[in-house]
Amino acid sequence: MTRHYFITGTDTEIGKTYVTCEIARQLREQGQTVSCFKPVASGAAMLHGELVNDDAVKLQQAASTQLPMKQINPYCFEPAIAPHIAAQQAGVEIDLNVIQQCIASADTDVVLIEGFGGWLAPVSLAADNTLWQADIARSFNAEVVLVVGIRLGCLNHSMLSVKQIQQDGFILKGWIANQLDPDMPMLTQNIETLSQIISPPLFNFTFQTDA
Repeated sequence: MTRHYFITGTDTEIGKTYVTCEIARQLREQGQTVSCFKPVASGAAMLHGELVNDDAVKLQQAASTQLPMKQINPYCFEPAIAPHIAAQQAGVEIDLNVIQQCIASADTDVVLIEGFGGWLAPVSLAADNTLWQADIARSFNAEVVLVVGIRLGCLNHSMLSVKQIQQDGFILKGWIANQLDPDMPMLTQNIETLSQIISPPLFNFTFQTDA
């Protein structure tokens, strides 16, 4: 049975892509097949006549199977702004059914779904189509992995994210401490504090800035 995990973060530019790729690599080393998805992305450039998001390319390379980019990242927008605003500007309605079809067709042991921004960054706020990232995760009964950017403010951001994830009815599989500031004071103490109020981190990463 395929296991689904939704990777979210305490903010944007927090290391979600780096972490997702690293999880994929470790699962592959264990002999498991992995597919990676980024259903919605903003910040892209034209390549061979198509908009391509760099994070989605990294996910494609990290996976066991080389799925088409349109399946990995069905909604891609050029400006690096909130995706729901980018979609509005492009006149595109983000359809949950399309996202579900792209992910459901993956035939691997594990499916990793990377979100954007933080957990409550909206997918669509149209009057007749309000869509949240939780709706994508819920479609696959996905467990959630939280990437915590270890920097000033991370304690509050982490606890707000954890409370909302749990309030939305999801299992928090674990959290990952990603050190963004190489010179952050009291680094160890902050991670120890988070370990006391959440759960032990899955991994500790150092200074990675991929979104």
